[in-house]
Amino acid sequence: MSAIIEIKHLKKQFGANEVLKDINTTVHKGEVLTIIGSSGSGKSTFLRCINLLEKPSSGEILYKGENVLEKGYNLPKYRTHLGMVFQSFNLFNNMNVIENCISGQVTVLKRNREEAKTIALENLTKVGMAAFVSAKPAQLSGGQKQRVAIARALSMNPDVLLFDEPTSALDPEMVGEVLKTMKDLADSGLTMVIVTHEMGFAKEVSDRVIFMDQGVIAEEGTPEEFFAHPKEARTKEFLHRVLNN
Repeated sequence: MSAIIEIKHLKKQFGANEVLKDINTTVHKGEVLTIIGSSGSGKSTFLRCINLLEKPSSGEILYKGENVLEKGYNLPKYRTHLGMVFQSFNLFNNMNVIENCISGQVTVLKRNREEAKTIALENLTKVGMAAFVSAKPAQLSGGQKQRVAIARALSMNPDVLLFDEPTSALDPEMVGEVLKTMKDLADSGLTMVIVTHEMGFAKEVSDRVIFMDQGVIAEEGTPEEFFAHPKEARTKEFLHRVLNN
């Protein structure tokens, strides 16, 4: 599998607090990589460093072999290759659903409105939200908002789609619809990096699972290896805690 993103010796400090300590991993084309761990383990910071919403303190992020942290690298262009889905949806409340999915395409990718609208409709259909094109975010449930946010990210044709705990702000009955949408995307071959606390989903959909603990990758492996045969004591303790709640 070809590498899209390689992370080498990534560190992130906030003042004296070292949140990420020497992170090394690779995201391969077509792979679904899930990142799990306790609150405060550094997983969301790691995701935000990948798309440079947080600037790493040191290390390298290679996108298709080039270090994006080097001086002079075209960061806005790099960001257009990464889609991001947040826990809090981040939709524009003053725009309806279709405009939310069109605006980034027109302003960032410089697509004409007609093309942008066609692509937006295609992706809204994919996530089951085509019937809501004229609705404003305030008229939608949390699950519907998150599916619109996914369609918006998809409309930018990203190489990699990043999800930061996309179901954590949802009522339990809405979690399933968003996870189903994400599973369909995974089945379509999209490259995805997902920070999640949904263990059943991680087990079913991932190609690889990373367990983060205290700012390091404590263990990684296939879902089978990870959930059935964890090696590290802290992985076993974490899984025992979350799976027996």
